[in-house]
Amino acid sequence: MTRNSTVPRIYFDHNASAPLRDAARVAMVSALEATGNPSSVPSEGRALRCVIEDAREEVAALVGARPAEIVFTSGASEANNWVMAGRWQRVYVYGIEHESVLAPVRASGAEVVELPVDRDGTADLGEFARRVLSAETLPPRALLTLQMANSETGAVQDVAAAAAFAREHGIAIHTDAVQAAGRLTIDFHDLDVDYLTISSHKLGGPTGVGALVIRDGLTLSPLIAGGGQERRRRAGTENAPAIAGFGAAARAARDEVTKMAVLAQLRDRLAAGICDLAPHAVLIARQSERLANTLSVAMPGTLAETSVIKLDLAGVAVSAGSACSSGKVGASHVLAAMGIDEHLARSTIRVSLGWSTTTEEVEAFLDRFARLLGAGSRRVA
Repeated sequence: MTRNSTVPRIYFDHNASAPLRDAARVAMVSALEATGNPSSVPSEGRALRCVIEDAREEVAALVGARPAEIVFTSGASEANNWVMAGRWQRVYVYGIEHESVLAPVRASGAEVVELPVDRDGTADLGEFARRVLSAETLPPRALLTLQMANSETGAVQDVAAAAAFAREHGIAIHTDAVQAAGRLTIDFHDLDVDYLTISSHKLGGPTGVGALVIRDGLTLSPLIAGGGQERRRRAGTENAPAIAGFGAAARAARDEVTKMAVLAQLRDRLAAGICDLAPHAVLIARQSERLANTLSVAMPGTLAETSVIKLDLAGVAVSAGSACSSGKVGASHVLAAMGIDEHLARSTIRVSLGWSTTTEEVEAFLDRFARLLGAGSRRVA
């Protein structure tokens, strides 16, 4: 097959941040040109209030929630931290969660019960049940936090089943749906969770804005106090332009959820092409249900850092399956929780497609990848 090598820059890092959608840009510019404070009485303020409330309806529709259950935040990290600061006495958590969940949980002072996942990154719900049923006492303020889909592997969790068991035993439940929103059909009320986190920039909206969905009837002490905004749940004048962009991106993403099968075909074409070119490649979490857009692949013998840099120089943006800190490469905590060997983990890259991905880009990626395989690589120590 002759592959298209005329595609300029290829962006396959949507799980880090999706390109800004045109509709989101237009909505943001319109809001930027407006004057006023959305909490003020004059018509200028009321107009901005309408912008925010329209966006709230769009975000609510994306996840099957009521508009009144949506609280806008500065992003998913704030929303996750807010929930984890809820004065819980015990928190059940899996090691694959995002650091914006793990870090505040471990610093909260609550009793932390860390639960296992299998080698494909699927949460062991049976072990959660055993820990609950075997506990001598269950504190009145207990929480289970379980992500809906993993950012590195794409593994999807059965949040509804976890929530059903938690509900039976008086345990509150939070789900980080940042990677799932816009890629899976989500109904907040059918899931029967208490709190749900989403982010704008994963959908093609702007950075710096997200939302926490709080089930009607629940209260959560404000993380940011000092004003009556967001129904007194989060103080501070709302970032109307960013919220407007978030709403536009949510509307577009909702329209695309039914098209995920097409994206899955592109992902599978990419996976097959990589394995044809590099038979030693290892697909991570291949036996789990995964997001249609996410491919985690290890290239044994080649540092992920090296692969990412080489692909970047070849005009392709992907991410490493490991985190870099102070110039040192450490194994991903997600892959470690899955029991993946450290050497394999350190060779793992994440390729994440999205709303702007084309067939031509997939073929161009494979063309560039094939040329890089013969370029030599630094061996994993």
